[in-house]
Formats: sequence, C-alpha cells, structure tokens
Amino acid sequence: MAKKASPKKNGSNASAGTARSSAGAPRIDIGISDKDRAAVAGGLSKLLADTYTLYLMTHNFHWNVTGPMFNTLHAMFMTQYTDLWNSIDDVAERIRALGHFAPGTYREFAKLTTISEPADVPEALEMVRQLVVGHEAVAKTARNTLKVADAANDEPTADLLTQRLEFHEKTAWMLRSLLQ
Repeated sequence: MAKKASPKKNGSNASAGTARSSAGAPRIDIGISDKDRAAVAGGLSKLLADTYTLYLMTHNFHWNVTGPMFNTLHAMFMTQYTDLWNSIDDVAERIRALGHFAPGTYREFAKLTTISEPADVPEALEMVRQLVVGHEAVAKTARNTLKVADAANDEPTADLLTQRLEFHEKTAWMLRSLLQ
C-alpha cells in the first residue's frame, strides 16, 4: 500500500489556521460567511437564469422582427443581446468565485427564471413591450440580490449588480420610449 506524501514545508508565511478541504485546496476565506456566500450565489443564479432567458428572447426577436421598424429594431436588439451575452460570463464566474456551481442548463434556467417565454413570434411593438417587461424583471432580480450582497459586505457582487441594474433600467427606458 502506497503512503500518502506529506506536504513539504517551504518556509512560506502562509497562515497556519487556513482550513483545507479534503481535496487539499484551501477553504474559501474571503471574509464572507459560507451562509452569506450561498445566499448571494442563490440570488446570482436567479439573475443568471433571467439574463440568459432574456438573451434568448432578445436574440429570437432580432432574428424574427418584421415591419417598418425592422432596421431600427434589428440593430437595437443586436446591441442588447450582445450586452446580455457578455454579462452572462461575469455573473457565472462570480457565482464560482463565491464557491458555488453556476446553473448552466435550460432545465435549471427554467426553474430559476422569472421571465416568461413568448408562445409565438409577436408583432414588432409587442416584442418591444415584452422586452421592457423582461428588462424590468431582471432589474428586480438584480435589486433583490443587491440587498443580499450589501448585507454580506460583498462589494464585488454589489458592483456587478449595480452595473447590471444600470443597463437594464436604461434599456427598459429606451424600449419604453418606442411605445410612447
């Protein structure tokens, strides 16, 4: 039977009190409790599901928009889905940095999202209405998660959420302006 090699002392000044998991990696010790990290990651998982669902809806509308506003909406939707796509990775990686797995399947997203998918391809202005509702839903999810992150003193998550709130609130306003 082979012996497990014992860790070598290398003279580093690493904290002697750092707990290690069974795999040998140090436990996460970033100044946020396990319970708070789990709560923040849970909120971010809902944000990820909402963002991904809104991304799919926006991309779908980009492909399928028709009518007199085609060029305007086609280009606007592309700008929006590109931002949504780019933000997905930031949210998922923050969940991982907090020590939790990010949801990554349609099944998981369907359970977590607050956004309803359209049953068919709506008319152009109905697309805009649905996207207003979608952006406001994501903003509400981000705002609720921001409260949890603030309570946990999780500044990186709070910063990410503030950026997402700014995008979703501004986008909802711009889309709503098309309907007035």
